[in-house]
Amino acid sequence: MPPILQRLQQATKMSRRKILLLVLGCSTLSLLIHQGAQLSWYPKLFPQSCPPLQDSPPRPKHMTVAFLKTHKTAGTTVQNILFRFAERHNLTVALPHPSCEHQFCYPRNFSAHFVHPATRPPHVLASHLRFDRSELQRLMPPGTVYVTILREPAAMFESLFSYYNQYCPAFRRVPNASLEAFLSAPEAYYRAGEHFAMFAHNTLAYDLGGDNERSPRDDAAYLAGLIRQVEEVFSLVMIAEYFDESLVLLRRLLAWDLDDVLYARLNARAASSRLAAIPAALARAARAWNALDAGLYDHFNATFWRRVALAGRACVEREARELREARERLLRRCFGEEPVLRPAAQIRTKQLQPWQPSRKVDIMGYDLPSGRAGPATEACLKLAMPEVQYSSYLLRKQKRRGGVRPRPEPVLDNPPPRPIRALPRGH
Repeated sequence: MPPILQRLQQATKMSRRKILLLVLGCSTLSLLIHQGAQLSWYPKLFPQSCPPLQDSPPRPKHMTVAFLKTHKTAGTTVQNILFRFAERHNLTVALPHPSCEHQFCYPRNFSAHFVHPATRPPHVLASHLRFDRSELQRLMPPGTVYVTILREPAAMFESLFSYYNQYCPAFRRVPNASLEAFLSAPEAYYRAGEHFAMFAHNTLAYDLGGDNERSPRDDAAYLAGLIRQVEEVFSLVMIAEYFDESLVLLRRLLAWDLDDVLYARLNARAASSRLAAIPAALARAARAWNALDAGLYDHFNATFWRRVALAGRACVEREARELREARERLLRRCFGEEPVLRPAAQIRTKQLQPWQPSRKVDIMGYDLPSGRAGPATEACLKLAMPEVQYSSYLLRKQKRRGGVRPRPEPVLDNPPPRPIRALPRGH
């Protein structure tokens, strides 16, 4: 131990270990003060409730993450968290080639060729794709942490049916857009292999790269094999119904702060566009039709709670509660004392107007109070920015950073079907 530390130890009666921790803490604080202007959009809103054991040295934040953004599972909110983290730390985000628009040529199997050259090599990937292990590992650097999120299949299917009702042919065939009618006889409306058919049958399995036409009732080994494949790649499978607890596990996995996973709820439907509660009989029918998804969800829901138990359930619940409280404070700071989700037509800030899938579905968003400007307003803007606008913004920013001049984009061979576009608004 250097002489100055020996004198400090004698004067304070502190142990050698505590002296070293104090010095390390001061060095870290100095670094944070130096970097704070670049890395922090928000003031620290809460302390870290459940720090690692004192015998464990602090880990640096993990910077390479691939998030498989599944459909109608709160994935847009997770994506926004990752986009903002990447911006704060000047990380490169993989973004789709313009021929794919804001998705990686979904529903085709993912290929590294779908990634815009100005966004390679990436640190973070978080846009919609159909999982292909070898292609992702070819794109992402070694040590990348893979995460995804699942949602209870009945609730997810109700959301899919509402959101994609004007695009999925199986849903369009149903009289009066009735979910009950579809689930009473799905084979009467569903055609395997049809365009966007994956939104009508085992969508989770399809997004994870599986065969959504397989049934665990006929082939239990297939479901077991798909579960093994997911477990081999993904370090964390989050659960949408326990979103805040999932974010606590995510921040622990990545050695992030709770501040790094603050969020605003994005891509939410208005109450008039969704069922308030799914009747039990309808939920059973939805799970039976999507049996592969149900098997995946049940397995990883159980796995999730084992992870919570290992982390310490009381600790995870306390962090989740603090996250919710800090989130409410942040929303009030950004969007007024009574922050509310608004229909797109009532949002004045164009950058915050969410994409509308059809006239029959209202997607809500936040709006900024008038008369504000400055870094805090910019941070609030990003907090509530929808996927399409944020993806376009990041692509422009990364092009400028890489010195890429705007030019006509080459057309991919065998271009995919055009992504879903919004229908014109009623007015």
